[in-house]
Amino acid sequence: MKRHRGAVALALTLAACVPAKREAPAQARISVPDAWREPDVATGEVDAQWWKAFNDPALIKLVDAALAHNTDLLVSSARVEQARAQLGIASSARWPSLNAAIGAQRTRTLGDLGESIGSAIQPQLSAAWELDLWGRLAKLERAAQLQYAATHAERDAAALSLAAQTASAYLTLVSLDTQLLVTRKTVESRQRALDLFTDRARVGYTSQLELSQAQSEFEAVQQAVPQIEFAIRRQENAIRLLTGDLPGPIERGLPLIEIQPPEIPAVLPSTLLRRRPDLVQAELALAAADTTLAARRADFLPSVSLSASVGRLYVDALDYDPVQVWSIGGSVLAPIFNAGRIRSQFDAATAQRDQAAFAYRGVTLRAFGEVENALAGVDSYRAQIERLHNRREILGRSLTLAHDRFRAGYSSYLEELDAQRNLYNTELSAISVRESQLLNLVNLYRVLGGGWSAPTTAPPPPTEP
Repeated sequence: MKRHRGAVALALTLAACVPAKREAPAQARISVPDAWREPDVATGEVDAQWWKAFNDPALIKLVDAALAHNTDLLVSSARVEQARAQLGIASSARWPSLNAAIGAQRTRTLGDLGESIGSAIQPQLSAAWELDLWGRLAKLERAAQLQYAATHAERDAAALSLAAQTASAYLTLVSLDTQLLVTRKTVESRQRALDLFTDRARVGYTSQLELSQAQSEFEAVQQAVPQIEFAIRRQENAIRLLTGDLPGPIERGLPLIEIQPPEIPAVLPSTLLRRRPDLVQAELALAAADTTLAARRADFLPSVSLSASVGRLYVDALDYDPVQVWSIGGSVLAPIFNAGRIRSQFDAATAQRDQAAFAYRGVTLRAFGEVENALAGVDSYRAQIERLHNRREILGRSLTLAHDRFRAGYSSYLEELDAQRNLYNTELSAISVRESQLLNLVNLYRVLGGGWSAPTTAPPPPTEP
């Protein structure tokens, strides 16, 4: 009993030095809203291949190609494999290690009896095992499991973002095509008006002022053509980059006007936390940091290691009878003084856990804000398109009236130019708002999680040795 009292006292003393468990900051907590601010929001499941809801074969083909060949996504997939390997490293630390070694030595010495030459060969097997009495290694393995799952969720979040980015880039390209078509038609209309005024000015039926106004409007619209063509070329190259290909042309599908906005069922706020991979990734990263912090607490306790070795010793000649050698032992390593290194490691792990907690709160707040904005945009863009459609019809009638008044000599050509300019700008605005409506729906699919769901099988808990 006297022999064991010292060990018990030492263990109790070291246990008393273990810092208390530190909880996550209260400021990192977040409450989930019961419902969205937008009234009458339908709820349902979002298809995991949501981009097919736009019914554009070219868009579907581009998104599929981006998910298969995008360079950044391939890098994310490589990070998943790296995390898997790190998990293997953490798991191996909980098991015994077995090593084989062979040593050979030849010596030449000079003694009282003269010169002596000897040879020795010793093959040996050695084993070592750290007993995980306090669960430190198990916690590190669990942290690696959580980190692996977080990296996988991060890759899925990158894939979701890439699909939305590719779909948005294609819709912008189709919008530019429509703008170019409208601009070219306007150029043709202004060209006919310019030809008419050139002929009228030649015979003195119109003034040089009206002719210069027609020339100015023609040049203004003509200037927009190369600008839009350049924007189209850059957009095509950007899409090819997203699909992991060299710059080049992009195959088109439906015109912008024929791409119908799909219906979007919104998930409930209570389920959003499990439907977005970026939120799950942040949650897993927080759990991994918290588990690592628990492992750092165990560093204050003693570590127990067992070791054993067995081998044979051959001396001077291989035909001699070998000598069997072996050893077995154990060691207890208890931290006594390390100049605050273990305490600093624990404090650093605490700070990292707190950072992960605040990061999770920030990602969650942004996620709910993104969904609210996207849901609000659905009705807003629908109302804008309706008003622009009505305004375009009114401006079309105004242009007809201005043209008739000019032909009848009741007004100058300036009124018709104003009507043309307003109609052209309104048509471009209608195209832009239509594009924004479709882009908002793509973004809504993204912020709702794009039909993603967390894996049904969570990382397995570590088995106690």
